[in-house]
Amino acid sequence: MATLRDIRRRIQAVRNTAKITAAMRMVSAAKLRRAQEAIWAARPYARKLTEILWHLAGTTQDFVHPFFERRKELSRIALIVVTADRGLCGSFNNNVLRAAVQHIERFHQDFPRATVEILAVGRRGLNFFRKRAREVIAYEKPDAFSPLRYTTAQELSRFVMDAYLTGHYDRVEAIYNEFRSILRQEVRHELILPILPPEGQQQPHRTEYIYEPSQADILNALLPLSVQTQLWRILLDSHTAEHAARMLAMENATTNAYELIRHLQLQYNKERQASITKEMVEITSGAEALRSHG
Repeated sequence: MATLRDIRRRIQAVRNTAKITAAMRMVSAAKLRRAQEAIWAARPYARKLTEILWHLAGTTQDFVHPFFERRKELSRIALIVVTADRGLCGSFNNNVLRAAVQHIERFHQDFPRATVEILAVGRRGLNFFRKRAREVIAYEKPDAFSPLRYTTAQELSRFVMDAYLTGHYDRVEAIYNEFRSILRQEVRHELILPILPPEGQQQPHRTEYIYEPSQADILNALLPLSVQTQLWRILLDSHTAEHAARMLAMENATTNAYELIRHLQLQYNKERQASITKEMVEITSGAEALRSHG
């Protein structure tokens, strides 16, 4: 049975933990605001760039680029798995990793001759796949979000595009957490290469424009930029979703800590009352014994 001193020590320990989780929640909330501004600015740009890209591609009949090539035989597939560098963010990392494992198993079923290589962005995903002897880690960026920089998207896109152009990869996909709202983050997977038109994309109106330089030159410049922009948007989405998940996790942890403190305080009061009652009984019994002997 816990003594009063043990309960007091535990109450103080839980109270200290609550102070830490409350501070972490405030830090995550501040970082979340900045991350939200970044993703809200990046999404319209990425969407408009894709729209321009497909308008040009749809009105250029003679343009052929390897990024548009849908290869029939898949021998090697790259899967970009974006996780956080740190934990304490609820099920944020586990949801992505679970979806990645399911996606890999689906690849093995649909393309039994294909090899799946992991491109791990984030320390949590990298550590997870290092423990799985079956998976091949072809690219690792363990500290991608400490802090997040645009050069990370540039390095990753350069690696992916070079490997795709040389035929090392026949398909490149990404799995990440998309930020929907502070209370909602969704695991999504996207096809990065080959570049395919969005679902429901209508054929653009054939309007005659004068291009300088040519449409082919513009597309040659836009295609790498499009891949780079999409990967940057994915990293921003994951970064924002991570802060939202951590803020909620720390808020729940703080609430649970204060609930535990209330429970321990009640237990402490009961134990203290029982101790006082026991002492009073012992005093009364001793007084009665002395009176009877007197």
